[in-house]
Amino acid sequence: MAHDHHHAPAGHGHAHHHTDIDWAEMGPVLESQAELLAPLYREAMAWLAEETPEPGLIVDAGSGPGVVACLFAEEFPGARVTAVDGSGPLLERAQVRAARLGVDGRFATVTGELPDALDELEFPADLLWASRSLHHLGDQRAGLAAFAERLAPGGTLALLEGGLPARYLPRDIGIGRPGLQSRLNAAEEEWFSRMRAELPGAVAEPEDWPALLTAAGLKPTRTRTFLLDLPAPADEAARDYAAAYFTRLRDGLGDVLDADDRATLDRLLDRADPESLYHRADLFVLDAYTVYTAVRPR
Repeated sequence: MAHDHHHAPAGHGHAHHHTDIDWAEMGPVLESQAELLAPLYREAMAWLAEETPEPGLIVDAGSGPGVVACLFAEEFPGARVTAVDGSGPLLERAQVRAARLGVDGRFATVTGELPDALDELEFPADLLWASRSLHHLGDQRAGLAAFAERLAPGGTLALLEGGLPARYLPRDIGIGRPGLQSRLNAAEEEWFSRMRAELPGAVAEPEDWPALLTAAGLKPTRTRTFLLDLPAPADEAARDYAAAYFTRLRDGLGDVLDADDRATLDRLLDRADPESLYHRADLFVLDAYTVYTAVRPR
């Protein structure tokens, strides 16, 4: 359940229902992506600290390899942090990272699928962070209710869902038809709808997150969108981040794209091509992540 590129298919971060994913192999990729986003996550944590300054227990529900969970441990030095994920190999990476950063004395992991794995928590959470893990549960309303039940009275649920599709390239990149990224985003949205519909126990639900948080018995408090803005020309880490995203789209959506767009993607991902993501001077990363907070009444 690692943090993902919005709705990117085929290796989509949290999608543990895709049993063919080798999470041990995906671990380094997921870590590098989350590390690139670290400034955004730190900004979000500073914002969360305004409302929840001294949480005793922070739970990362869908932690992946633990990059964000370890950031929580660093940003909240008085808190215990528990990373919850369905992938044992990813949680092993989280434990190694926590030890390397010297926060392992306040760091624990729970292996299991959400939301049932939260039953293993010894204490209710003062802050429960769910970053794009909820939309992998068939019944999101029931999932939010389960998250709410694991909060201490006065505890905060921070839900990261939605935002805007990431952008990496101008509309006209000089190869293929202009507007490639808009077409990819449209295909990605169709894929996401199919993925949601095929989940076990899937329930169609309007994505009015404050209303759903209210229905879960919580009091919505704030909403804020955080930006990752890495302008052109992109550095190597940003190029790798973009390449991983476009690779997943090519591999996961290739059958629904026309031949021209597939050929353009192949060129963008060919290191030997001067027009590729690895050489373009116009490559940037602009991403928007929206966080909704809600409090369990005392």
